Formats: sequence, C-alpha cells, structure tokens
Amino acid sequence: MDDRCTSNGDKKRKPETEQSTPVSLSSLLRRQASSSLLSLSQVFLLPHQETLLQQLQLNKMSAPAPKASSDPLPHPPKEQLPDISYCITSPPPWPEAILLGFQHYLVMLGTTVLIPSALVPQMGGRNEEKAKLIQTILFVAGINTLLQTVFGTRLPAVIGASYTFVPVTISIMLSGRFNDVADPVDRFKRTIRATQGALIVASTLQIILGFSGLWRNVVRFLSPLSAAPLVGLVGFGLYELGFPGVAKCIEIGLPGLIILILISHYMPHVVKGGKHVFARYAVIFSVAIVWLYAFFLTIGGAYNGDKTDTQSSCRTDRTGLIGAAPWIRVPWPFQWGSPLFDTGEAFAMMMASFVALVESTGAFIAVSRYASATMPPPSVISRGVGWQGVAILISGLFGTGIGSSVSVENAGLLALTKVGSRRVVQISAGFMIFFSILGKFGAVFASIPAPIVAALFCLFFAYVGAGGLSLLQYCNLNSFRTLFILGFSIFLGLSIPQYFNEHTAIKGYGPVHTGARWFNDMVNVPFSSKAFVGGCVAYLLDTTLHKKDGSIRKDRGKHWWDRFWTFKGDPRTEEFYALPFTLHKYFPPA
Repeated sequence: MDDRCTSNGDKKRKPETEQSTPVSLSSLLRRQASSSLLSLSQVFLLPHQETLLQQLQLNKMSAPAPKASSDPLPHPPKEQLPDISYCITSPPPWPEAILLGFQHYLVMLGTTVLIPSALVPQMGGRNEEKAKLIQTILFVAGINTLLQTVFGTRLPAVIGASYTFVPVTISIMLSGRFNDVADPVDRFKRTIRATQGALIVASTLQIILGFSGLWRNVVRFLSPLSAAPLVGLVGFGLYELGFPGVAKCIEIGLPGLIILILISHYMPHVVKGGKHVFARYAVIFSVAIVWLYAFFLTIGGAYNGDKTDTQSSCRTDRTGLIGAAPWIRVPWPFQWGSPLFDTGEAFAMMMASFVALVESTGAFIAVSRYASATMPPPSVISRGVGWQGVAILISGLFGTGIGSSVSVENAGLLALTKVGSRRVVQISAGFMIFFSILGKFGAVFASIPAPIVAALFCLFFAYVGAGGLSLLQYCNLNSFRTLFILGFSIFLGLSIPQYFNEHTAIKGYGPVHTGARWFNDMVNVPFSSKAFVGGCVAYLLDTTLHKKDGSIRKDRGKHWWDRFWTFKGDPRTEEFYALPFTLHKYFPPA
C-alpha cells in the first residue's frame, strides 16, 4: 500500500481516537480488586496510563507524513522550447525589432563576404567584381528570405549563400573551359555565367520535390532519433569554420570569442538591470569592440611587416571593397551575360542542391526549435523546400555564383537572443536589400575581419548542434537500438567526410577520380557533407531496424511528433505555419 494512502487513513481515524471515553481511576480499582491476577505494581502504574495515552496521541498527530520517493526524476520533454522572450508570432517592439534585425544582417554578412572573397580572385575578378558579387548575393538573400518567411515555411529562417555549392563552383572554375580567355575579367564573367546555367537547372530538383509533395513523403518517416544526428551535424559539422578561422589572427579572433561569451552569458548575471540588453545585443557589442581594437592595431602598424596571409586576415583595410564598391547599384538578372549550360555541370550542381535540401531540412527543424514553435509538419517542410528551390533559381538568374540554403549561423543567433520572431528576420531582409543597393555603406560592414566572424560561428554553430541533441529528450536512451543508431550515424557522419576532405586536401581531388569531372563531383560532394552522411545513415537505420510495435515506436520518439504530422492535428500548427492573406484557403496543405 502507498505510504501516502496510509498516512491519510491515519488522519481520518484520528477524530475517532480523540472522542474515546477516558478510563477513570475508581473504575479501574474496582475491576482490579475483583481480579486475583492483578499485581500491586500494576495498581501503582495505572494512574499514569491516561497521561501516556494522551502523549502517544499527540506524537502521532505531530509526526510528519512519510516523504515521497526522493529518487531524481528526468526533466519532462517540451514540445516548445521554454524561456523564449518572443516566439515566432510575437514580435518585439519596433525599435528593438530593428536592432535585432540589423544584428541578423551582421551575422549573415560573414558568409556573404567569405565565399566571394575566396572565389572571385581565382576566377580572375578584381575588387570591383568582388564588390558587385557581394552586393548581388546580399540583394538575392534579402528577396529569398522574404519569400521564405512569407510563403515558405514561415519560420524566421535567413536564406543566404551556402558552402555546399562551393566545391561544384570550384570544379567549374578549374574545368579548363575558359583557359583560352586572356582577359581575367572576361574569364570571371564566363565562369559566373557557367555557374548560372548550372544553378538554374539544379533549382528544378528542389522545386519539383518540394511543390509536388514528394519530399513530404520522405519527412513523414523522420523521427526524433533520426533527426537528432541530422540537426546536430548541421551545426557541429561546420567546426572547420570555427576556431581554425579564429586562429588565423589569434590576437583578434580569441578576444572576440571571449568578449562575446562574457557579454552574452556572464554580464546578464553581473548587471541585473541589463539582463536582456547584454544577452540580445551581444553580437553588436562584441563586434564593435573587437572591430575597433583591430582598427587601432591596423593604423598602428602592427601588421606592416607580417606575411600576406596574416595581413589579409587581421587588417581592417585589406579587402579594398570600400573603394571598389559603387555608391548606388541595383543588381539585375543576367547582369554578367546570358547563362552557359553544360550537362555535366548541371548534374553536379543538382547533386549539391540535393545535399543542401537535406541540410536545410535539419536547419528548418533547428529554427522551429529556437523560435519556440512546434515541429513543422512534413507538408510545411516540403513547401519550404520548394521555395528554397525558387531561391536557387533566383540566385542563378542574378548570377551570384553560389546556391542558397538556410543560414545556420542565423539559426544559432535565434538561440543566443532568445528572440524567434518572424518580423525580426523580415526586417533583416530589408537591411540586406538596402545595403546591397547602397554599395559603399554595405562595403564598410563587409570589411569586418574574418576572425571576428569565425568567433561568432563558434557560438552559433554550437547552438544549432545542441538543438539537434535536444531532440533526444523524446527518445529512450536506455535502449541499445537507440544508442547504436545515434552513435553509429554520428561517427560515420564525422569519419567519412573527414576521409574525403583529407584526400582532396592532400591530392587535390576526391577519392572518386575518373575522367568525368561531373561524375566525380556527384559522388565526392555528398560524401563530403557531415550532415548529409550522418542524417542519411540515421534515417536509413531508423526506418529499417524497427519492429511494428509500440515499444520501438516510443523508443524512437515517434509518438511525440504524431500530432504534428497533419496540419490539423494540433491547433498551434495553423497558428505558426498557415499562409498569410487567406492563401491557405486556396493552397491547403496535404
């Protein structure tokens, strides 16, 4: 019997004891005198019996009830992440929303600048072409972010340049098709036009899979167990862009990382009145402080005698973007010329598009988590994939030279600020478009040293990876099946891409090296993505290594997501993901 039930029963019987008639001394003496078995010692002890009974009753009344079991209990799973200041549908006040939107713009600017800075010189472009390409990527990112937040998943996801497409762009650049072009600028334009044609064709893959609902059927088999390695490696898999970038200029990158952590996580506990200020605007504060510090080092001549690589990483005036950028320029489609189409390059870029599709699926789940939204239904993820295909198409039309996907660093910024408002990200899209047109102003922010950006990556990628691990709260971690799938998929997700990347770095080409460059890219690119490999292994094992019984289903955590697998299964789903302007009436989700 439960101790608490026993305790309650004793309390119910207590009045019955209190109402019992006390035994008098005279009656006891008469009974004892008539009994030959009663001893004289008992007669002398009887006067104390009444007092003894009353004392026992008082002790019983004052005794505490037996405590419940003190065994530690696990934290209950949460379908929505708690302690979020502003969720997806609750925007902050306009002044605060504008500052937070500008902060998102600063964060996405890192990747926007790093990729063209690495590719344009190898293509033959100058600072003028680099500035124009950065403007184009910013302009397209603003348009695609607005489309995704309004018509796509409606999550606060920034759609920017993706590293997944870089290997194929480099392959096109090294193909030798334009080696006979003497003018470097002309060679740059032809290379961009070749990537345009490949991106336009590759965009059809995500458009078809997304809008046809085919990707929805794939996502339906996803469980928290298979999603955890996917989302986790979307963040942790980008570790090469973190501290290795900080170490390129350690005297700037390391202080930037330390100051960011101090402001965002320690200052709110030291300065009680500015708790939200330090946590929400840590990026602006830390970037401003370290950028000013780097500026003083630059004008003080600290890097005048250093190597070229050190100067390019540390100096604040190394890019030449400010002088090369035009004051006002509006990017337009086919600004570099008509696209050039090649079948092999199109297939290679299509495989990169498929890898980006898988990675973005994990990024969408991470964004929904940090926006304090429920799990997006498969139909919503499929809709977002379709609009991401449109984003790749727009990138190809404008000639960005690189494809688009969900910005992982901006997903991590949602976790740092605890602000998952859709309006904030839409405001950041406005900043992207505004500063892409006003080239000089945009170039000023683009001159932030790369180690400062890498310091931000260390925190944001870690947050996204941790968001993937948080999905394990729905799974049974005492199951050997769960431990096998989780550990094996993460291990292969790190080990296989490490082999492919090391082989490429040492020999200059991937493990698959045939005479067909396009075929090499179709195999080497997907196996170089940690999130793609780990996510696919987890998905394959989770969908094949299970019996159709309730215990395995609960071990996978599938029962937690059942209500979100249909659009009408939970009232919160329509609140978060319904299309605006009553469009959901004309385009209802399946």
